[in-house]
Amino acid sequence: MEKQEQSEGDLGDKELEEVVRSLPSDAVKELLSHGICVRCILRLFGVQGRVYATPSLSASILQPPPTQNHESQLCTLCLGILQFMFSTDDETLVQNDDLPRLIADTVKRQDYRFDSFSLEVSIPPIILHNDNSLRSYMKTKYGSQPWFQENLHIGCISTKDALKFSLVHPLENLLECKSGMGSFRIRLTFSHTKASMGDDKCSDSAESCKRRKIGESNIVGERPFRSSLPNESSDCSKFLLEMVNEPCHFTYFCYRTPFYFGGRYLKFSRNVSQTRWIIDDERMGEASVEEIIGGNILQACQGDSFKFHAAGREDIDVRMLGSGRPFLIEVQNACRAPSELFVKDIEKMINNVDNNLVRVKNLKLVGSDGWNLMREGEAEKQKQYAALVWISRPLKDEDFQCVSSLKDLKVLQRTPIRVLHRRSPLEREKIIHWLGPISRNLFMGILDAPILALDQFWVVELKFCNLMSQTSKWNVS
Repeated sequence: MEKQEQSEGDLGDKELEEVVRSLPSDAVKELLSHGICVRCILRLFGVQGRVYATPSLSASILQPPPTQNHESQLCTLCLGILQFMFSTDDETLVQNDDLPRLIADTVKRQDYRFDSFSLEVSIPPIILHNDNSLRSYMKTKYGSQPWFQENLHIGCISTKDALKFSLVHPLENLLECKSGMGSFRIRLTFSHTKASMGDDKCSDSAESCKRRKIGESNIVGERPFRSSLPNESSDCSKFLLEMVNEPCHFTYFCYRTPFYFGGRYLKFSRNVSQTRWIIDDERMGEASVEEIIGGNILQACQGDSFKFHAAGREDIDVRMLGSGRPFLIEVQNACRAPSELFVKDIEKMINNVDNNLVRVKNLKLVGSDGWNLMREGEAEKQKQYAALVWISRPLKDEDFQCVSSLKDLKVLQRTPIRVLHRRSPLEREKIIHWLGPISRNLFMGILDAPILALDQFWVVELKFCNLMSQTSKWNVS
């Protein structure tokens, strides 16, 4: 293993030497005189790859040791970010060349389970503005030199992507997994007091930046030398970056993007609300669908919190039978990434609860299509009602014919008293598409349901109604 690491290091050194020899020496010398660090110089000339992860990058690599020591100075372009110099929460100045290990140790302490990670970086916007200004200056002053003529197509590597080049490969070795676009993210945030000064200046530049995928990194803010040409009216005859005395404030944390569980739920109790219902510090109902399903999923995934979404709702005293109501559970920052088998185990766990108040079916992991499922459930609105009606006199055949002749009957429904605490007291128009007799004891009505959608329910409902008509004692609730 040591020999392999050594050979990779030798390959990096040779690559670095070749890169340095190819750069225009006079331009490099001036950039160093402006207090610009080595990694920034390499990215300005479009250098890519693991060369940024070389721990021994210093000004002496680009030229003989200068008369003044710039090693301890903050870079005037990246504000010390690519020098791994930053301040912590207690305002202590830190220079940590082993930043990947610091990040990896923190990640391991969080007890996340993952097989890939994605690195996110946020930097002050003033850095992008300075990049564009410096590129324009370099083009104006050195554009006639052979190196610039031959490399007009080369783009500038952004600070955040140079930082990714520096950190990703060491993190892959330390975390023993590859970088990719998975759900587990490591976010690095650099902020600076000068950031607000460049917000307005950078807004136009940020809009012109394009993103393209190169290998494992999203290269952001690349700008070829040709596009760095200034307007004729602009003055780029001189360029001077302010000396930086204060480093960026650095924070980092890891998290997981939300997981979405979709399925359908059935509710068998008339004392279970859809969501947690508290009035005047008093709980309504013995439980809620939200808590039963979401609580079990959250515990299994070891997440921070969850959100419950459903396609419509039913009152607390109304059961949800049949095919069930579509729902979506959004789990925030789960430590455990669910697999297909894991989801099946969660479904069994919910359905095996002793009280049997709620059951789920077709539980699965969903992505963006989960929201489409929700919208589809809300748009269907296929509501089929079997109603038991008591009449004070015997019904005749003419009565059945009269009721059966009603088609697309519009009625105005007042807001029920039991829901006035959460809905406005209005009259809402409803349509009864048709009414059909099932027996002398029962009528069946269909509200807001397409006619073609009724056939599949007819046989089931007929059996249900026949069973009800044979019951000796009705229990109406």
